[in-house]
Amino acid sequence: MIQDRQVKKLHRLLSSGKTLVESALRTGMSERTARKYRSMEQLPSETRMPRAYRTRQDPLESVWPSIEERLVESPGLQAKTLLEWLCREHPDDFDQSHLRTLQRRIKQWRGSSGPAKEVYFSQVHHPGDLSASDFSDMSGLDVTIAGQHYAHMVYHFVLTYSNWEAITVCYSESFESLSEGLQNALHRLGGVPRRHRTDRLSAAVNNQCDRREFTGRYQALMEHYRVKIEKTQPRCPNENGDVESSHRGFKTAVDQALMLRGSREFSNAQSYEEFLQSLVTSRNMSRSKRAAEDVAQLRGLPTSRLESVRKERVRVRTGSLIQVSRNTYSVHSRLIGEEVEARIYMDHIEIWYAQKCVDSFPRLRGRDKQLINYRHIIDWLVRKPGAFENYRYQDELFPTTNFRMAYDALRERHDARRSAKEYLAILHLAARESESQVDDVLRELLAGTKSLSSLQVQLLVRSDSRQLASVTDVDVEPVNLSSFDSLLDETDSWYSDTGVDEAVNAVEVTGELRQALRCCEQVVDSQDVFLTYAKEGSDEGQGYEGIVDRPATRAPLTGIPGELRACSPTSRTAEPKLRAILAGVGVAGMPDSPDESHRVGTPQEPSSTGEDAGEFRSEASTDESVSAGA
Repeated sequence: MIQDRQVKKLHRLLSSGKTLVESALRTGMSERTARKYRSMEQLPSETRMPRAYRTRQDPLESVWPSIEERLVESPGLQAKTLLEWLCREHPDDFDQSHLRTLQRRIKQWRGSSGPAKEVYFSQVHHPGDLSASDFSDMSGLDVTIAGQHYAHMVYHFVLTYSNWEAITVCYSESFESLSEGLQNALHRLGGVPRRHRTDRLSAAVNNQCDRREFTGRYQALMEHYRVKIEKTQPRCPNENGDVESSHRGFKTAVDQALMLRGSREFSNAQSYEEFLQSLVTSRNMSRSKRAAEDVAQLRGLPTSRLESVRKERVRVRTGSLIQVSRNTYSVHSRLIGEEVEARIYMDHIEIWYAQKCVDSFPRLRGRDKQLINYRHIIDWLVRKPGAFENYRYQDELFPTTNFRMAYDALRERHDARRSAKEYLAILHLAARESESQVDDVLRELLAGTKSLSSLQVQLLVRSDSRQLASVTDVDVEPVNLSSFDSLLDETDSWYSDTGVDEAVNAVEVTGELRQALRCCEQVVDSQDVFLTYAKEGSDEGQGYEGIVDRPATRAPLTGIPGELRACSPTSRTAEPKLRAILAGVGVAGMPDSPDESHRVGTPQEPSSTGEDAGEFRSEASTDESVSAGA
């Protein structure tokens, strides 16, 4: 079949001066066909007539009237459903190979004879006129707080004209979350729009009956801000399309920002909320121009906010439990039988008694859940250990995994009553002392070989508390290093001017080392002599170390053992060897120490190393002779 492109190429070659034969050869058609299209003024596609006949028999011809009848009655029927019906009614005529044919026929019928479809009318938004809000679940982003999955939602507020948005992190679609999020957005915006629209939230819309369109608390909130309230029709999210579209855009932006960040882990909820608020701020920057038009048309805020709290009067039951918003919470057993006021906030609950807040705990999410604090009931539970085995909320009495493992270990060693007593004693200790400290002790006992018992845990907890000293603030003044420079300068001048005697007297050392330094005053070599001295056995328990550096100005003193000469200037063995030599070699003119208990050794008694004076003399003489021979 000749294509349009071939004819166009033919006319192009002929107009360039090519012959008909050559042009036909280059376009891939015969000379006769080329001559035909040369004289025609139409392309092949323009000469073809649409086909009005079938190439094969219609397989649906006999059953189409019945199919059309069902489509008129139920336009939502799908082709697959109708084909299954045909296969049951006419098993010999139809199978799954007719599905595509039936789908095309139904599509053609809906476009030509089917019912009219719903029409969506685009609306013109005006500055400062309408705002919309809704809740959006953020759990699908897999955000973690301290390694734990963070199940949360956001209350999303949007101005329909500029798409300026604000969010508040919450945990349920409660009225407290709605009130807190709406008021946060309005005060952040700095004004109030004329109308506000939501979908059919149970916290705002009365979905049970038509006598009251909105809940009383929601109406009171909107009357406080003088806002006209609207709601969408059931199952019509398009009527709240601005905020629904913002949901998708915001969650996509958060997901992209988390991927760019490289981690979905946050240290705490506050840092995650700051991350979200910074993202919202950056998104609103691109809408600043239209947002300014919105703000210019907003009405003023009231002088104060409404408190986002719901109050309930409940009575504490005999199990030291209360029922709040279809969830169970524990309070202190001293309140059993008393009527308390539960103040329900967006994320926590406060218990008030006698005009005082006596307890506060996180608000549970969902229904039919429980939050039991073992500290509220442990005093009586240790008196009734038999109640622990089948206690309805037993799982709530294991604060950490180590407590659960400790109870399981006790069950393996004792019977049910004994293990319950031991575990409750441990739990009572955690309530009185420190839960974290008991948890650490349990972890060590479970990992070690010591037996696990309440007495052992009590002993370890109390021993740990004695070992841990209280933290004391110690102020240490910074050291002025320049004072060391002046000390070195003065020391050099002492050695050069007055010699070793005055330098020794200027430093507090023991009597033995003073004698050793005086003895070695004239011990010089061709190199400088370094003497290392240390203060040992003093009352303060402090040590001093110094270096004497002076040029050789005197003749060597005779009678000094070779071991002393062999000591390296930087050797740490010089001082012990010097002590040993002084203990075995008598030096004329050296005064004796008044306290003989400080001497290492004397010529009359063996030294601490087990060598006598004679050994020291022979060793020294040998070293001296070797040195002289060298």
